Amino acid sequence: METSAKRINVTLDEAHADKLARLAERTHIQEGTLARSLLSTALDDADPDAARITEILDAIPGAWERAQESIEQARRGETVPLSEL
Repeated sequence: METSAKRINVTLDEAHADKLARLAERTHIQEGTLARSLLSTALDDADPDAARITEILDAIPGAWERAQESIEQARRGETVPLSEL
């Protein structure tokens, strides 16, 4: 059976990046491998209920503000078409 994988990029704040680096060092696993495993586990455990997802998203510090800024950047034309990536 062939499996397909999608690549995503995740940006961590400094505190979480440092914690990931420390965990990776202690477990002798590369940071990317550990991050993939942790994210996969979190996704497996996530409740797909829309109300719960909204609650999770609302708990992300600054997420609303970043989303609003992204919308404004798009309106100002400060974006790159996917075809150019």
